[in-house]
Amino acid sequence: MQSKLSDIELIEQTLAGNQFAYADLVKRHQRFVFTLAMRFAKGREDAEEIAQDCFVKAYRSLASFQGQSKFSTWLYSIVYTTAMTFLRKKRVDTDSIDDEGTFVQVESHESAYDTNNVENKSRSYYLNQAIEQLLPDDATIITMFYKGEQSLEEIAQTMGIETNTVKVKLFRARQRLKEKLERNLKHEVKELI
Repeated sequence: MQSKLSDIELIEQTLAGNQFAYADLVKRHQRFVFTLAMRFAKGREDAEEIAQDCFVKAYRSLASFQGQSKFSTWLYSIVYTTAMTFLRKKRVDTDSIDDEGTFVQVESHESAYDTNNVENKSRSYYLNQAIEQLLPDDATIITMFYKGEQSLEEIAQTMGIETNTVKVKLFRARQRLKEKLERNLKHEVKELI
């Protein structure tokens, strides 16, 4: 029943004491929150920790949600700030995330495609691998814009920057993504872009 309710209705029920309503909100947004967290963390365990922290923070702050933006935009801003805090803490113990040598390289493309389904899965795989090689800000903007279907304004609000800055960052992120794809797939890049 609750899955047919809007985010706002689920929030109202949660604030009224219905914990199942919040569970529905989590189910509704957990995949994308985890995807964004993965763009920052690069490891499943860290991404799960970030995602869990985000939902706990969102629950604790739910009363402060004013509805001026979509709930997803508000939630993704929590993901962004939580992930950035996590990276700052983790950076002390690890190599710089800017070090290109720390990223896993995509395997070379050798096999022929049997069907369009296999081809699409392969394209998606290589595209996701290239996105994972991007810096966290670039990967986040690409993910939010294309997979999350967030508008430039929503991304700006989430990241706490101006809309024009998002446009510039998105343009540059696309360029860097193209470079990663060209480096990793050479001839196949024209089909992917």
